[in-house]
Amino acid sequence: MTDVRTHKQRMLAGDLYSPVDPEVMADHEAAAAWMGRYNALDLPPSERHALLRELLAEVGDRVSIRPPFHCDYGYNIAIGEGVFLNFNCVILDVTAVTIGAATTIGPHVQIYTAEHPRDPVERRTGIEYARPVSIGENVWIGGGSIILPGVTIGDDAIVGAGSVVTRDVPRGATVVGNPARVRG
Repeated sequence: MTDVRTHKQRMLAGDLYSPVDPEVMADHEAAAAWMGRYNALDLPPSERHALLRELLAEVGDRVSIRPPFHCDYGYNIAIGEGVFLNFNCVILDVTAVTIGAATTIGPHVQIYTAEHPRDPVERRTGIEYARPVSIGENVWIGGGSIILPGVTIGDDAIVGAGSVVTRDVPRGATVVGNPARVRG
């Protein structure tokens, strides 16, 4: 059976898609142009917040994202009220990334949803897929951490600086290391 969905529809569903499809590339280029404006301009917080609402799926009140900020598409990112992202955050939002209210994310944090096939023949074709990332409310993610595809971080959790989060983090847990493990 032939898949009649567009590559963008496949991408948003987390299924295999081509990142060089013209529609997908146009969305990526639009996000790149938006980042050029967002990262280059010295704007008051209210104007910066308005720019965030232009691109992101959801932006709560009192959200602060310090530039430079980088993302793939923007429209897959939902950010709750009072969230703070420090300098140089990267979100590869091939599919949904949700960040709950009152979460604080340190500098140089990277959040990835993009995945690549494990089979080398399939990978050589350039197709990819994605798994969503969900970060709960009142989470603290230390600087330089990396959140891998498919991870859910529970409310009130802490991710120590420089950690690589490869699996779900329970509510209220503190994880550290590479790979990140619950600290007793």
